[in-house]
Amino acid sequence: MKKWLTQLVNLTQPVILILAFCTVGMAYADQSATSENTTYRTAHWDDLIPEDDLDALVNPPMYLMEIEDGSPEDQIGGEIQNQLMENSDSRYQQALVSTRVMPEMDGQSIRIPGFVVPLEFDDEQVITEFFLVPYFGACIHTPPPPPNQIIYVNAPQGLTLEYLSDPFWISGTLSTKLVENDMASAAYSLEMDSYVLYGG
Repeated sequence: MKKWLTQLVNLTQPVILILAFCTVGMAYADQSATSENTTYRTAHWDDLIPEDDLDALVNPPMYLMEIEDGSPEDQIGGEIQNQLMENSDSRYQQALVSTRVMPEMDGQSIRIPGFVVPLEFDDEQVITEFFLVPYFGACIHTPPPPPNQIIYVNAPQGLTLEYLSDPFWISGTLSTKLVENDMASAAYSLEMDSYVLYGG
């Protein structure tokens, strides 16, 4: 069994913290990559999110900042969840579930770094469909990012993954097509042309 599959099977209960906003901890190279006559523009995760959504996420309500880590209020079923539900019309809460996209990204050939959340794989555990997310553990053992910070990737040629914590550069054609499943919703889709281990 592949190591990533073992990790997926052995994951414990999800972390029940509400995360304000997380970004991939990588240094971006502002450059393009070329493969088989296609030039892929390097995309950043903040290229995919409307500015007002990003602003709302990086400036969460004060009550979230005042909750002590590990306290009962830190539980998703506790006071923090109750306050979020009571304020479901708040700009912050709207940004947490936003499917708003950047229309100019539709049809772009891009490469973007991120972490793989496997959805479908073949008999050899080669991944053929996955979510690409900006930080490790998203959708698996932490709450998912907003849908406009998740990319559904179709990879019929497959992707081989050893460790869930391995970041990749994924290259392909991006579309503003919403994909929903039981794990999360993705406001973007990508037809993968190639992948390479980040830093490899």
